[in-house]
Amino acid sequence: MSHPPIRSYVLRQGRFSPAQQRAYADLMPRLGVPYRPGPLDFAALFGRRAPVVVEIGSGMGETTARIAAEHPEVDYLAIEVHAPGVGSLLRRVEEAGLSNVRVVQHDAVEVLRDMVPPDSLAAIHVFFPDPWPKKRHHKRRLLQPAFATLAASRLAKGGQLHVATDWREYADHVLAVLSSVPALRNTARGFAERPAGRPETKFEQRGRRLGHGVWDLLFVRE
Repeated sequence: MSHPPIRSYVLRQGRFSPAQQRAYADLMPRLGVPYRPGPLDFAALFGRRAPVVVEIGSGMGETTARIAAEHPEVDYLAIEVHAPGVGSLLRRVEEAGLSNVRVVQHDAVEVLRDMVPPDSLAAIHVFFPDPWPKKRHHKRRLLQPAFATLAASRLAKGGQLHVATDWREYADHVLAVLSSVPALRNTARGFAERPAGRPETKFEQRGRRLGHGVWDLLFVRE
């Protein structure tokens, strides 16, 4: 008897704002990428040949849209399961007039495994994933050895895996996991300084004011 895969998220209904609902309905047919097994042709998807970055868990889209706006020479594939977040990102993309963002509303593990060709990505960003702090939920954490190995295989040589978290215990866990993958090399001695290319979110700024830490981990594919 087979068991369903353990997911790193729980789907919640969530509430669409009218603007998110409209953006989802209007833009998902054009900017959404349906999940289907088989490698994506990024050049055909974006209409050009450019470095491709995967954003895992783009949330409400604030960071993804800002990074994409600051780096028009790079293409971004955002992966997010929650429909209101997808709608929010699409609204931001439309408002900023961005042409370098596409969205997959599906499980990130399956997208990386089934749709992203090996050795194809300039970077993978995993910013503030759910830390699942209770011990009985640790099995739900996205950053596990199997996922880290899969992610490394999708990076091109020199491609970066950038993780950020505000949960120290999870940061220590991720550091140990990524350090155990032979194909990945840490760019720092332990945790990295926040790269200028990762914008500070409002959530992060509030946490810093309250004295909460944020830990960045930046590994490259050997």
